[in-house]
Amino acid sequence: VKAGAPVDACIDLFLDLLEPGDVLIDGGNEWYENSIRRAKRVEEKGIMYLAMGVSGGEEGARNGPSLMPGGPREGFDLIKPIIEKVAAQTDSGPCTTYIGGDGSGNYVKMAHNGLEYMDMQAIGEAYTILKSVGGFSNDELAQVFTDWNSAELDSFLIEITSIILGKKDVDVFNVATHKRLPADESRTLVDMVLDRTGNKGTGKMTVKEGADRAVAVGGISAALDARFIAFDKDARTEMAPLLDGPTQVPEVDKEQLIDDVRNALYCTKVCAYAQGMNLIRAASDEFDWGVNLGECARIWKGGCIIRAKFLDRIKSAYDKNPNLVSLLVDPGFKDEMAVKQKSWRRVVSLSAAAGIPIPSMYASLAYFDQYRRETLMSASLVQAQRDFFGSHTFERMDKPRGEMYHCKWTDAHYES
Repeated sequence: VKAGAPVDACIDLFLDLLEPGDVLIDGGNEWYENSIRRAKRVEEKGIMYLAMGVSGGEEGARNGPSLMPGGPREGFDLIKPIIEKVAAQTDSGPCTTYIGGDGSGNYVKMAHNGLEYMDMQAIGEAYTILKSVGGFSNDELAQVFTDWNSAELDSFLIEITSIILGKKDVDVFNVATHKRLPADESRTLVDMVLDRTGNKGTGKMTVKEGADRAVAVGGISAALDARFIAFDKDARTEMAPLLDGPTQVPEVDKEQLIDDVRNALYCTKVCAYAQGMNLIRAASDEFDWGVNLGECARIWKGGCIIRAKFLDRIKSAYDKNPNLVSLLVDPGFKDEMAVKQKSWRRVVSLSAAAGIPIPSMYASLAYFDQYRRETLMSASLVQAQRDFFGSHTFERMDKPRGEMYHCKWTDAHYES
């Protein structure tokens, strides 16, 4: 059932069949405000509405997904024995938990998908750098990603990337006719996949929520923009011959490049989760959901697309300090970023000099550097500009926060 009006139509059908005390579960990707509205609607009839985010894809359907239910606690308690058995199982327990009140399950799943966008984009950027600058073959890169998957980058997406890069152009079927294409063992399939990435909307939802809540999600936004530009293949085909830029690829130490890109990818992932978790917290605070960020990390460890060893570290960070202002200042992550950022900066500088687009890594480094600075000179100038043309006023560094001032910038300005 597609999200939106079809869901409402299904609810209309169920309402005549359900009784007070029954639980109605929506397991689709839905806009959280729709779930809040639906919960209130069915509550009038004594029915408990649980909107449950589900992640896992084909493998999750077979072996258990990550389940993110939000709604009445009483409803969750009724289905808990069932969904704990259905969910993926890890050494931390079943990959489900009570997320919070109406709409929270959809919201956490939305943020999960935003993180998924950024994780995938950052991995794609790592691949691009290693292949374009390092000159590695896909077979060599398949081994690189296999090696990475045995260390701090251990994750489902790194694992499948190594498989994808090693897959030859075989076992491909036409979707319409179901006919198998001729096999070609001389090339890898990824080189034949058209560079025109689609999206289903949850990334857009995440970026919209970031803007609505004034929570910076620049890395996720950059990943979404990258998909839009990729999808605009015809425009790129027309523009590429007309736009000048660097053409020479600098010589590099290949082993050093592998290490630098690995560290840059790791730092980018930390920034992604810092953004996603802060977004969830902002919504949880507004709606009084009481979302446990450490539990979110725990239930993402298995079943879902972003499952990763790395999530144990995130759970530990929020278990130690539930009010952590950002993952960036968790002592463990902070110390790692201090060491790994040298590689990150080298990769960003190298890519900029070579004209290689790595938007999520660029945006994440900018995010990190802005939070590293107590004073942002550009912000002072922008606020002064706002006061100049729109009398938007400003605060002063030498006066108490909250006291507003306005300047008569020129003779044409009025005093107020």
